[in-house]
Amino acid sequence: MTARKDIEAITERIRERSRPSREAYLGRIAEAAGQTANRAVLSCGNLAHGFAVCSPTEKIALGGDRVPNLGIITSYNDMLSAHQPFETFPALIKDAAKEAGGIAQVAGGVPAMCDGVTQGQPGMELSLFSRDVIAMSAAIGLSHNMFDAAVYLGVCDKIVPGLLIAALTFGHLPAVFVPAGPMTSGIPNDEKAKVRQLYAEGKCGRAELLEAESKSYHGPGTCTFYGTANSNQMLMEIMGLHLPGASFVNPGTRLRDALTREAARRALAITRLGNAYTPVGRMIDERSIVNGVVGLHATGGSTNHTIHLIAMAAAAGIRLTWQDISDLSDAVPLLARVYPNGLADVNHFAAAGGMGFLIRELLGEGLLHADVRTVWGDGLDAYAVEAKLGADGSVVREAAPRESGDEKVLAPVKKAFQPTGGLKVLAGNLGHAVIKTSAVKPERRVIEAPAKVFHDQQELNDAFKAGELTGDFIAVVRFQGPKANGMPELHKLTTVLGILQDRGQRVALVTDGRMSGASGKVPAAIHVTPEALEDGPIGRVQDGDVIRLDAEAGTLEVLVPAGDFALRAPAEADLSANEFGLGRELFAGMRRMAGRADEGASAFG
Repeated sequence: MTARKDIEAITERIRERSRPSREAYLGRIAEAAGQTANRAVLSCGNLAHGFAVCSPTEKIALGGDRVPNLGIITSYNDMLSAHQPFETFPALIKDAAKEAGGIAQVAGGVPAMCDGVTQGQPGMELSLFSRDVIAMSAAIGLSHNMFDAAVYLGVCDKIVPGLLIAALTFGHLPAVFVPAGPMTSGIPNDEKAKVRQLYAEGKCGRAELLEAESKSYHGPGTCTFYGTANSNQMLMEIMGLHLPGASFVNPGTRLRDALTREAARRALAITRLGNAYTPVGRMIDERSIVNGVVGLHATGGSTNHTIHLIAMAAAAGIRLTWQDISDLSDAVPLLARVYPNGLADVNHFAAAGGMGFLIRELLGEGLLHADVRTVWGDGLDAYAVEAKLGADGSVVREAAPRESGDEKVLAPVKKAFQPTGGLKVLAGNLGHAVIKTSAVKPERRVIEAPAKVFHDQQELNDAFKAGELTGDFIAVVRFQGPKANGMPELHKLTTVLGILQDRGQRVALVTDGRMSGASGKVPAAIHVTPEALEDGPIGRVQDGDVIRLDAEAGTLEVLVPAGDFALRAPAEADLSANEFGLGRELFAGMRRMAGRADEGASAFG
């Protein structure tokens, strides 16, 4: 199976653009492979500290590089439902490693914040930067140079991107990503959303809202809607960093534990001490990155990955752009309808055929590169499977079903929900932006209306409560970019704008901030670049200016004469309140160093 010509052309374009940086990166990891993961060259004092709590047998083995040592990077905490299951994973991994003749140590822990807890709160301004903190934290754990491979335990929004940036920075080491799986289904996500709207309109109380939220988020595992966390899991599997069929198996099941043990054994099998050495920096290449983008479009995945994928690719010396992402969107059909793009949740997606069905469909149409390396070996066709529990408790794999179990949730290519992907890049005199189209009805994808300008989401919510948001309008919420305040998700706007749209108003959002990866039905041009604080055109928009957002044509324009618009003084905002409280003062340096959204919004330069 070969990739279709248009997919190959975009891949080749990325490859040529990336050639100097990719070659430099590969040179660095080749040098690292020759100098590191060789414990015999460490001093006796170094080694004694590194294996002080190991058994005598393990000390002898580690002292002579006789067995592979697996480093565990964990993002466990028991506040975050998606990461609570990781509490038991290190013990499973250590036991499986011992059975396989290896050793495993927890190399370090990384922070894991829950965007669901911080939505609309000051802590959300740390969220995007936590990705880079996670990468640095993982690097500290691996810097001890005791390990022949690493397994990464992570699920949620910034955690997996941060872990992958770290893994690629230590690209000479094999890396296997280990998920925890989604929580079982609670009340339907659309029912929860309706209660949120009733609460915002004052038609139900806090008790009713909390009850609905608690029935939706009710136990261990990932939230079941298709936001950034579950988009992460899709990406890790379609890019070959998970074991086949591992992404969407519920926590606390025998199959989940069997997959975790298998991940440990596989990580040990692909070290330099064996015959299947698979350094992650060579494994992940331009084809793998394109496969990730294709999967994102085919499933209507999170807009956050238009930032994260660029940053992750850059860690491997690969220069991905928004134009690449947009061109791939034009080539890839939408095959999944998972909330907010539909009524189903990720458990329904898995039951309908899940990743195995999706990958087989995309491979069959030449929309994926089949000839990639993965942690499982050569070729992505090995991922067109479903993982099950064998009679002896081990993992067995069967071919993915030939037909979808529910074509309203997961469709074959020939019955795609729409011919293009779920994300679109916009361009015009307001700069560049991203819009998620998969959950926006076609009749709402073009809007021309006057602007109502706000400098934070609370201003807009206050205007809603005061009854000031009448008629058709486009809300412009600015000074929300990486340098301004860390580019928080503006998820509180989803409910308010959704209510107004349901009342019959034509509304949209234009912002240099982010939205939740689960946001959907209201057209939202987000990640506007350059941001207002960087003298972006969005800073010159005034109340009443007519803006045209055309998601079909891919344009974002303010309909003001160019000469008049250029002469306007940019707006200013008092951001002093964003500089202190709940740790924000510690991130001043990261705000100053933050790159543009279309370059990954990274503080690493």
